[in-house]
Amino acid sequence: MSARLPPSLYADTARPPADTPPLDGDKRASVCVIGGGFTGLSSALHLAQDGADVVVLEQHEPGWGASGRNGGQVNPGLKHDPDTVEKDFGPDLGGRMIRMSWNAPNVVFDLIARHQITCEASQTGTMRAAWQRNNVSDIQSAYEQGARRGMPVELLDRDAMRIKTGADRYLCALLDNRGGHVNPLGYARGMAQAAIQAGAAVHGGTPATKVWRDGAMWRVRTPSGTVTADRLIIGTNGYTDDLWPKLRRSVVPVFSGVTASEPVADAVAETIMPHRASVYELGSVTTYYRVDRSNRVVIGGRCRQSDVASPDQVPFLVNYARRLWPQLAGIKWTHGWSGQLAITPDHYPHIHEPAPGVLVCVAYNGRGVAMSTAMGPQLAKRTLGGEAAEIDMPITDLKEIPFHGLWKSAVAARLLYGRVRDYLHV
Repeated sequence: MSARLPPSLYADTARPPADTPPLDGDKRASVCVIGGGFTGLSSALHLAQDGADVVVLEQHEPGWGASGRNGGQVNPGLKHDPDTVEKDFGPDLGGRMIRMSWNAPNVVFDLIARHQITCEASQTGTMRAAWQRNNVSDIQSAYEQGARRGMPVELLDRDAMRIKTGADRYLCALLDNRGGHVNPLGYARGMAQAAIQAGAAVHGGTPATKVWRDGAMWRVRTPSGTVTADRLIIGTNGYTDDLWPKLRRSVVPVFSGVTASEPVADAVAETIMPHRASVYELGSVTTYYRVDRSNRVVIGGRCRQSDVASPDQVPFLVNYARRLWPQLAGIKWTHGWSGQLAITPDHYPHIHEPAPGVLVCVAYNGRGVAMSTAMGPQLAKRTLGGEAAEIDMPITDLKEIPFHGLWKSAVAARLLYGRVRDYLHV
C-alpha cells in the first residue's frame, strides 16, 4: 500500500509498512478503532496489551494522514501554558492534564525503545523560540511556570540560541529536554507493527462507510465487510468525514506544509542546529524546523489550504530557511508536502462520548505526535473501564462550530493577516 502514499521525504525514507491487508468479510471484536493514525494505533496497541480483541480500520495505509506527514517534532505540552490549563480546569483535572501532556514525549520515546521502532528517534529537546520582543515575556512566563512545577526546562538567551541554532534571529527560547523528533511515517508504521504483534488486527485500504447501533452492539460497514464490536473509538482528526453526525463540523481542518533539503555537507550541518533539538517559533504564523540524521533541513508551517506535492509550492519556507542560514543558498530542496491537522476553537484536544460505548478523540492543535500517542493508554483505559475509569483529559459534549462552512476562507484570511503582521515585525 505504500504506493498510495502522497509524495514526501518520509514516503521515500521510512521503514517498510507493516502488513495491513484490507478487511475481507465480517469480523467480531470487543473494540473497533476507526482511523489508523497515531490516536488509533496507540489506542489499539494499548488495548491489545490489556487483552482486548481489537480491529483497526484505516482508509489508506496506517500513517497516511497527518500522522505520517507532519514535521516530525515530538513537542511537550498543550497549546496553552500550565497556569491557563489549571485556571480553565481546576487544580485536580488541570494538574493531571499538565502532567500527562508535558510528559507525552517520554511516552513516545519509551514506546519506541520498548518496541524497537526504527524511525530516527532523537530525544534532543524542543525549543519554543521568540524573535519578536512582544513574545519575550511569553517565553519567560512559560519557563517560570514549568520550572515551578519541576519540569526539565531551560531559559535560553540570545547568545545561547545563536549557539543552539546557528541563527542570529532569536531573542530567547524555552528548551524542554523531553522533546525531540522522529521520522513520523516510520513511527506510525512501527506502531502498527507493534499493535499487530500485541494481537490487534489492523486493516489498511478499508474505509468505514457507515456506523449504526444493532441492539447492544455497534456495527461498522466497509466496502469489503463489516465489524461488529462492543465499543468504538474514532480517531480521524483532520480527515474526519460525516461518518459520525456533527463530528466533521466540530473541528477546523488546516493544512500544514513541510519542505526538506538535500543532505548538506557535514561542515555546513555543523553550523545549522548543531545540537539537533527541534524548534518552533512564536508568531502569528508558526514556523518549525529541525535537522534530521541525514543532515537534511526539514522546515514547515501553515500553507495554502490544499495539498502540496513540491517544494516549489512552499517557496516561503525555502526562503525563510535561507534567511536563517545564508549558507543554504546553493542547497537543493528535494521534497515538499502537506498534511491536514485539526484545530478546535478553544485549542484543546476534544474527547467525546456521543453514545454508549463510543469514544471520540480529535484535534491536537499542532501537538499531535506526542499527545495522540499519550492519549492511546488514556482511551484504552476509558474504553475498557467505562465511565468509572477517570482519565487525564476532560470529556466534553460534541458541538458544531458555528458557520463551519466558512472555515476555508477564514483560515486563508488568518494566514494572510499573520504573514503580513510577522513581516511588519521583521
